[in-house]
Amino acid sequence: MKKSNIAMLTVFLALIPLTLFLGDKLPGKGYYITGVIIIIELAFPFFMAFEKRKPQARELAVLAVMIALAVIGRVAIPIPHFKAVFAIIMLMGIAFGPESGFIVGAVAAFASNFFYGQGPYLPWQMIAYGAGGMLAGFVFIKDKIPKKPWIMAVFGFFATAFWIGPILDSSHVFIMMPEINISTIAASLASGFPVNISQGVCTAIMMFVFGKPLLERLERIKIKYGVLESGRAD
Repeated sequence: MKKSNIAMLTVFLALIPLTLFLGDKLPGKGYYITGVIIIIELAFPFFMAFEKRKPQARELAVLAVMIALAVIGRVAIPIPHFKAVFAIIMLMGIAFGPESGFIVGAVAAFASNFFYGQGPYLPWQMIAYGAGGMLAGFVFIKDKIPKKPWIMAVFGFFATAFWIGPILDSSHVFIMMPEINISTIAASLASGFPVNISQGVCTAIMMFVFGKPLLERLERIKIKYGVLESGRAD
């Protein structure tokens, strides 16, 4: 496993949870500070993925475009709990690896919340969105799993409904629940299940319809300009 992959997992499993724990103690709108710190933490494994070279401006431009597209995918669709954002984030992870998928997801959550309103749930959303991109990058690593539309659709549904969704639901447990136990956790996960299924269906549809053409364009950009080649988990 690449050093950047190990760093990515370390950040996700240890550093970010510690940041959440400490950030919860900040007064007022401390979630802004927590969110910015998480983005900085995620930048380390992303830049490590390039190892012997620095990313070029056009490589960062690809990230910026995908972040903007993910934000549009969340904001532009007016149907509640039926957003294309997760599909776009996962496709970025599939195309360029877990580091790129995570940072696109986290920043997209941060940026899109300026349309919906920020709150104490912001860091949890950043983690959940980024975790979706990271998981996609690891699952489709080295093309071991074919990037067929129906395979990506099935993956997108289960990843959204049973990975991203529960991480988002956990924010309610830690932020709103007066007591944390099996009952409160089960109640929170149960209440969020219909929403997660709805989001999973939307992600599956988007991955099935737009996954292949978008991946082809991303691959073409990578080949033509040589961008983010080392960012892919090899």
